[in-house]
Amino acid sequence: MSSGNDRQAQTFTKPALSEKEATELVDRVFGLKVSWIRPLPSYDDQNFHVRVSRSKGAAEGADEYVLKITNSEDSQEPDLIEAQTQAMMFLSAEGFPSATPHFTKDGNIMSLESGDTGPGNKKYMVRLLTYLPGTPVAKIATNSQIFYEIGKLAASLDKALSEKFHHPSVKSLHRGQFIWNLANVPLLDQYIYALGQNKYREVVEQVIEQFKGKVIPKLSSFRACLNHGDLNDHNILVDSTSASVENPQYRVSGILDFSDMSYGYYVFEVAIAIMYMMIESPDPLSVGGHVLAGFESVLPLTEEERGALFLLVSGRFSQSLVIAAHTALLYPENEEYLMITAKTGWKHLMTMFEVGQEAVEKTWFETAAAY
Repeated sequence: MSSGNDRQAQTFTKPALSEKEATELVDRVFGLKVSWIRPLPSYDDQNFHVRVSRSKGAAEGADEYVLKITNSEDSQEPDLIEAQTQAMMFLSAEGFPSATPHFTKDGNIMSLESGDTGPGNKKYMVRLLTYLPGTPVAKIATNSQIFYEIGKLAASLDKALSEKFHHPSVKSLHRGQFIWNLANVPLLDQYIYALGQNKYREVVEQVIEQFKGKVIPKLSSFRACLNHGDLNDHNILVDSTSASVENPQYRVSGILDFSDMSYGYYVFEVAIAIMYMMIESPDPLSVGGHVLAGFESVLPLTEEERGALFLLVSGRFSQSLVIAAHTALLYPENEEYLMITAKTGWKHLMTMFEVGQEAVEKTWFETAAAY
């Protein structure tokens, strides 16, 4: 759910291939015949769910894929896309439910293709990734068990990447001005105009000021790591593991969208997961404790990290809401998808500030301690 470093330059970078063009692309680049194709919603890349038909005696492989066509801006950073894809392959090998790429006819994990749509002949990086089964968290009735699992996943994932993932392209994940990195909440200043003048803008300005004063000076005391950076309710797929309707149990069956990967801190990942899980809960303020308990079952936070959690969660709400408002001005036709978070996000951010940091943290930490 992201883009390159500068969203102002992002107009017309989203690909707009037709289903026919996408079908021809899969055949030409990957040597596969598409039997069925449909578009998938996306922020600023273009995705298609495709099913391929296999001829008798064809090489083994999946039958369903996601064709991912990266926006023209991010497509100019092949090292970055390489790092993200290599990370997915690494995680899959480590037992995480992550997609893996189908190689091109030339044996590569991606291919730079020209798109004939829109002004100028833009080039788009194209990948064909295995389709992961499962239901997005956004579509289930969530409970404390799945929140705990997602917290645990967030910690395990970052820990595996940070301790064992060594690939030459990994240095490209130092993305200093990347707008979605949680350290860059102060950069929202340049996009805040998109909110107009209202009570929401006042709260976001408050978040930015407090973030500058209380979080930025502490960054050096947080433990650094590689972040997935976008464990949201649409990027985590789950399967039901119990037949009980009253008390369903879930396991994570898929982790999607590595395009926000960057170097950050362990506490960033748990804050991001808490924020997105709040959106999916009828009791949002209690969610943080369950996600935190799962995260700390793998990686307990330090006092400094815990102390920053409230502002980090508020900071991610602000990023999501401000950038969505800004991007919706650029892409009014995609407004419905862009504003998914905004439907409940503003309400939750306002509630957090009304209740106050002390009370919210008390709820989170007491819930986590009960585990």
